[in-house]
Amino acid sequence: MTTRITTLNLPEFTRTMLGFDHLLNDNKAFQNTGYPPYNVEKSGDDKYQITVALAGFSKDELNIQLEEGTLVVSGSKQEIDDSEIEYLHKGIANRDFERSWKLAEYVEVVDAKMDNGMLYISLERIVPEEKQPKTIDIQ
Repeated sequence: MTTRITTLNLPEFTRTMLGFDHLLNDNKAFQNTGYPPYNVEKSGDDKYQITVALAGFSKDELNIQLEEGTLVVSGSKQEIDDSEIEYLHKGIANRDFERSWKLAEYVEVVDAKMDNGMLYISLERIVPEEKQPKTIDIQ
């Protein structure tokens, strides 16, 4: 069975609010601006993945926190004395950062892994059974 991953096409204000897409019908693209660059992917009705490009960062320099429905990913680079290096071009950002996403109710972080400079954070909307719709039999 093949899982199809689609790109979310949501209004600008939703680019940091995950799990709310089922409420929206607008087809404007996510804005992928700022540092570090990231993707938000959706597979199925309730599964999401955030992929953050973090060239030069190790997992020891990263911090992922979930507090009051907001997922925050931050990175802090160790100071490197590169005063002896003459750069002909310096295009790799080596700076601290913080990115945050507001998660919808019942969206939970399932997993986070780092592979080849990419941070993958898996999310899933898990609605408790008592909150799911019920069908009532008519007697």
